[in-house]
Amino acid sequence: MPIELPSFSPCDALVAVMVAVSASDETVRMAELVAIERIVNHTPVFASYDIDRLRAVSQTVMTLFEEEDGLDALFGLVRDALPDRLYDTAYALACDVAAADGRLRDAELRMLVEVRDELDISRLHAAAIELSARARHQLLGA
Repeated sequence: MPIELPSFSPCDALVAVMVAVSASDETVRMAELVAIERIVNHTPVFASYDIDRLRAVSQTVMTLFEEEDGLDALFGLVRDALPDRLYDTAYALACDVAAADGRLRDAELRMLVEVRDELDISRLHAAAIELSARARHQLLGA
């Protein structure tokens, strides 16, 4: 039986992309959760966002991950809610969450490729965004 899909606001869509990257390796790490909360609390695009929506959006993402075509459904929700001009923003936030714990896992890298492809981020823009995330999350001695 197909699940009932909610509609997302643009901010919900951004949160969903961050949660999807975090959950892509089947382990949501504390550093990634803290990064998502920090981003929502301090990034201008979320200025009027109701942080209480985080739980519902996260649950929707996790439910979709359990469905056969859940990833396609998730990206459909994201594309429906997100204006094209925020596609780069979504990718940048996804990169920040993936880099938050100082290590990019294969599943996270695959999800970032999926996000890039689904949101039609050019390779040049993606490389710049990735370099920026890497620089922001660099560790001493690494």
